[in-house]
Amino acid sequence: MTQALDRVRQAARLKKKERFTALLHHINVDTLRTAFYALKRKAAPGVDGVTWRDYEADLEPRLKELHERVHRGAYRPQPSRRMFIPKADGKRRPLAIAALEDKIVQGATVMVLNAIYEGDFCGFSYGFRPGRGPHDALDALCVAVEQRKVNWIVDADIQNFFGSVSQDWLVRFLEHRIGDMRIIRLIRKWLKAGILEDGVVTIEDRGTGQGSVISPLLGNVYLHYVLDLWAERWRRREAAGVMVIVRYADDLIVGFEHEGDARRFLEAMRARLEEFMLSLNPDKTRLIEFGCHAAANRKKRGVGKPETFAFLGFTFICGKSRKGRFQLQRRTRGDRMRAKLKDIKAELRQRMHWPIPEQGKWLGQLLRGHFGYFAVPTNIRALAALRYRVVDVWRRSLQRRSQKDGATWERVAELANEYLPKPRILHPWPNIRFAVNHPR
Repeated sequence: MTQALDRVRQAARLKKKERFTALLHHINVDTLRTAFYALKRKAAPGVDGVTWRDYEADLEPRLKELHERVHRGAYRPQPSRRMFIPKADGKRRPLAIAALEDKIVQGATVMVLNAIYEGDFCGFSYGFRPGRGPHDALDALCVAVEQRKVNWIVDADIQNFFGSVSQDWLVRFLEHRIGDMRIIRLIRKWLKAGILEDGVVTIEDRGTGQGSVISPLLGNVYLHYVLDLWAERWRRREAAGVMVIVRYADDLIVGFEHEGDARRFLEAMRARLEEFMLSLNPDKTRLIEFGCHAAANRKKRGVGKPETFAFLGFTFICGKSRKGRFQLQRRTRGDRMRAKLKDIKAELRQRMHWPIPEQGKWLGQLLRGHFGYFAVPTNIRALAALRYRVVDVWRRSLQRRSQKDGATWERVAELANEYLPKPRILHPWPNIRFAVNHPR
């Protein structure tokens, strides 16, 4: 399987305009098995109610039967189950939970399509790509702001992207590279499978079903043709000064040397997105003065400190190092920290009467997971503040267990030192880790 996809990958890299007319044979039992074991074991089941453990009990016969249905055209995806998860700003994010077999076939298809599109995607696209993650995008943005002539930032947010994608345009974009109509029919089936909510199945001609296995790749393909290639061309032909781009899924940050470039790009991008059924969120899209000279320039004009912007869970701030030089600082977003504390408090209430060692191990695991993402340079104060608040919540929870409970600050501090990790920086400075990974 790996050798076959390597040949596809090499052909896609060498022949940028070729269409691949024979791809379905790569979706075989081995590919389906690999896709099955890549799924989360404890993920919520779809409308079929089948869990990962249920399917594994009789795996090989089921995979062979699924492979046969896919290749003779008898495979029919089931509607996705609608569920909502809370967002940090208090709103709810709609997710589409696909049936287990649909997840397996989608995962195998993603493996095949990634072999083609990874050679096509632009280097400044980081979201949901193999070998790339949010910290790669964060490092790229930090290095660009600190080392390039960035004075203005366009913080763009596409409104309801996964629910607004035009399915007709998406299929047309896919057909630029995918000539195997069996793969196109598979994708059309998933787009038209519908969403089950309150016992009613709704089918729309827009959206990709956020939460499905294949939707991140389809979103990247859509934005590659709608935004990335256009922005790269705009940078070469229209920009008078330096222009840097970092995109993670539908979150986009663009830095400019000149304010005029930033304003022209923002208006042009708004018109470009409208051509393809997308729009910018007016409440979350901003143009701000930001960079190494922003503080001094704004001080001369008497307009206060530079504004901040948020990206991938962090608030970016124009700060200074201990030596007085410009330093791009990152802090955990306040709403993310408050949401995390709210979740811990609610969960701890359910575990109030657990033995203290079990509570400590559980809280320590939560903090280690949080630190694993947010423990970046310049963010130590936010880490320490979160730990302090978690210890306080734990102390209050222990005091509620009994009126005679001796959960003093001193006692809980000893427990925290035993079970909870201390805040420390786990990630290197961006300029040390950053590397440009772009097919040249």
